[in-house]
Amino acid sequence: MAPRLAAQPWIRSPRYDGWLILAPPFVALLLVLALPVSFCQSAEFPLLAWVGVVLLIDVAHVYGTLFQTYFDPQQRRQRRRLLVLAPLACYAGGVALHAAGALVFWRALAYLAVFHFIRQQYGFLRLYARHEAPRGRWLSTALIYAATLYPLLYWHLSPPRNFNWFVDGDFIQYDWPLGRLLATGLYLGLVLAYLSREAWQYYRTRVLNVPRNLLLGGTALAWYMGIVVFNGDLAFTLLNVVSHGVPYLALVWSRRPTQATGRGWWTGRYGLLLFGGAVVLFAFLEEGLWDGLVWREHGAVFGWFQGLPTVAEPTLLMWLVPLLALPQSTHYVLDGFIWRRQAT
Repeated sequence: MAPRLAAQPWIRSPRYDGWLILAPPFVALLLVLALPVSFCQSAEFPLLAWVGVVLLIDVAHVYGTLFQTYFDPQQRRQRRRLLVLAPLACYAGGVALHAAGALVFWRALAYLAVFHFIRQQYGFLRLYARHEAPRGRWLSTALIYAATLYPLLYWHLSPPRNFNWFVDGDFIQYDWPLGRLLATGLYLGLVLAYLSREAWQYYRTRVLNVPRNLLLGGTALAWYMGIVVFNGDLAFTLLNVVSHGVPYLALVWSRRPTQATGRGWWTGRYGLLLFGGAVVLFAFLEEGLWDGLVWREHGAVFGWFQGLPTVAEPTLLMWLVPLLALPQSTHYVLDGFIWRRQAT
């Protein structure tokens, strides 16, 4: 007996969840498999791919947080203190970290980002398991964390890879082959335990939680293939960013306020255009400032910003870099609050 899709614990609908929340890691993997081998095992990253993946998804999705916070009058009233203090604390902390060293700042931001990425997958898992008995959740919870933490541990216990999270050296690495082997064995044991339990449960009850299993499968595939199997910057970024950014934007859009509430300036006839245009515009402005003031890597895309002075003086960078990174750091912190709710 096939599982009834309509009866599954979807966030919005089978079609919406299927295409925009659950399918992205599988689509990203198909794209990676279609790449020339050189892009799967090297640091090459074509400009067009950078625009499509980094600018239009990775950086753009950060600004989705605005629509659940600063652009929502009700949230501004309810969370006024948080919305004021979070960016101030992020900036102050960023300046302090950068004063201790540029790598200290980027390393702290990288680990905060990793935590955010992992917690997003856990949050989706809780949504898709919200109707299940708490007693049976522990194994799926263990697997969602293992599916993300095992590849990261493998990365930390490997020689330098052809990709990084933000900058070279932002992760602490120590080449330990035995550690990688032990971690792999434990991970495979957990996967087998989960699959065995799911098979037994389905045999007994003929009930299968389709979105939960697709989420776990997509997460495991994206993180394992992007970090452990492939050793290319484009492959890693495609799997990492598409699997994270697209579902995040889809979740934000699914939780948009309605015009009836008086909070829906971006939900009317042209709501999707306004929403998409706003996040892309903010992303373009942010990356343009980064490129004009700091990186100088994508002048062909950000020609308007090339007239800005390049900042290289350490004291100025100490104040500037945390400011440019503020949308990102604030996004990580606020998301720890705005999506925390009692599952129903």
